[in-house]
Amino acid sequence: MAKAYLVGSGIASLSAAAFLIREGRFEGRDIVILEEQDREGGSLDAAGSPETGYTMRGGRMFEVHFDCTYDLLSSIPSLDDPSKSVTEDTFAFHDDFAWDDHARLVDAAGKVIDAHSMTFTERDRLELVTCVATPEKLLNGKRIADLFHPEFFNTNFWAMWCTTFAFEPWHSAIEFRRYLNRFVHLFKTFDTMSGIYRTKFNQFDSIVRPLLAWLTEQGVTLQLGTRVTDLRLAPGDALTVRAITWERGGESEEVELAADDLVLVTNGSMTANSTLGSTDTVPALDTSSSSGAWALWETLAAKRPGLGDPSVFNSSVKDSTWESFTVTTKDPVFFKLMEQFSGSEAGKGGLITFKDSNWLLTIVLNHQPHFREQPEDTFVWWGYALFPDKEGDFVKKPMARCTGREILDEVLRHLRFAEREQILEGSIVLPALMPYITSQFLVRKAGDRPQVVPKGSTNLAFIGQYAEVPDDVVFTVEYSVRTAWTAVATLLELDRQPPPLYKGGHDPKILVEALQTLHRR
Repeated sequence: MAKAYLVGSGIASLSAAAFLIREGRFEGRDIVILEEQDREGGSLDAAGSPETGYTMRGGRMFEVHFDCTYDLLSSIPSLDDPSKSVTEDTFAFHDDFAWDDHARLVDAAGKVIDAHSMTFTERDRLELVTCVATPEKLLNGKRIADLFHPEFFNTNFWAMWCTTFAFEPWHSAIEFRRYLNRFVHLFKTFDTMSGIYRTKFNQFDSIVRPLLAWLTEQGVTLQLGTRVTDLRLAPGDALTVRAITWERGGESEEVELAADDLVLVTNGSMTANSTLGSTDTVPALDTSSSSGAWALWETLAAKRPGLGDPSVFNSSVKDSTWESFTVTTKDPVFFKLMEQFSGSEAGKGGLITFKDSNWLLTIVLNHQPHFREQPEDTFVWWGYALFPDKEGDFVKKPMARCTGREILDEVLRHLRFAEREQILEGSIVLPALMPYITSQFLVRKAGDRPQVVPKGSTNLAFIGQYAEVPDDVVFTVEYSVRTAWTAVATLLELDRQPPPLYKGGHDPKILVEALQTLHRR
């Protein structure tokens, strides 16, 4: 039987392993996942305790048309009730805790803004429609800011859009256009975020852990602490991997592949070189060492044309860095005050963005517990900021140079809560600085990302956020799962292919609703 080697243990590799078993009829024992770090899950991480504080670098949102993801997870049993699938769990949770945001935007005075209006001028609308209608090939090398006048970036629409999806004005116009087209059906509910789905717990607990449990039961091997450094390619025009070289425990090993063996590589990592601070310490920005995901891609791209250009995505840290923070407390006062302030109970309120903050802060109160083993007397919430290099409005230094306590202080001063000192004293704050977190959004052109299965490949595929899927949007779980399914179906020449990408813009009703939303007063 053929073997499959999967480089990386993020959601793309875990999904690929599941598809190899489900669609490709592989035996689990013939699948090996090679992970550089000492933990699985890639960017869908979450860990901690009430004593040390919980932490998660990010949280992915879902919507009803993540068809590849829901198809995959429909065959993965829930950890809470094995008679149900993870997909059923997710839909049931949405039914019970759908978002209905009443405080999506907050002004400089700490007051909730009416976000129902997008605050567009006619010029804003025309530029937005022009962006949507422009062929992608004409946007090669262009920034979002190249398509819009400066006032566009002061609208309610931009404040909500950029903080929902983590866009900056200097990011790729191609990616922005893809998002506009991909999520046009969400326009009418964008102020309330009611079209957004979330998992019951953080994504590690809700998605990664059930997937890992199922894959382990199938006999899949997960080899941690293994850095893949090279793939030896066969000579000739065909793209065929003949051997894998990895380092483990200080030793280097080359493994020869059989003729039918497959290699699926997660190229690049948006959470590489991430660092954690603490309540009293600052996370250190350090990109001096390259992660295995980036280094392997660089090695492969240097060998053959058509394998993308990693330097487009990993050589401009100042344009791809932002910072998140996770707050843990046993004092319920912050949650009570925020529920009063936002008009929504925790888990139903959605994102809250301080529109005029220098850091462009956003926070969210998730449904509790947000971690599977989190005690009832412990509360966890999360936030992030897109401009960590700017000086705070109250804490007069850049967010990237702030301790967790200082970051929380900045948030509380924006909210004007009288209980500020009590909340500060009772909170553990763990900031995470991520130099490549939006690197997949950086300005690019066609060909900078490799195809999932490059031209001429016989056994090599690329999966994850830096492989190319026409029309779909990066920085989503759906994108990683679609690349995994595409890789498996293509390499194995399967009849069943991933479901077609949902295109709401082809529905006249959705287009009319979107245009009505653009004209709200």
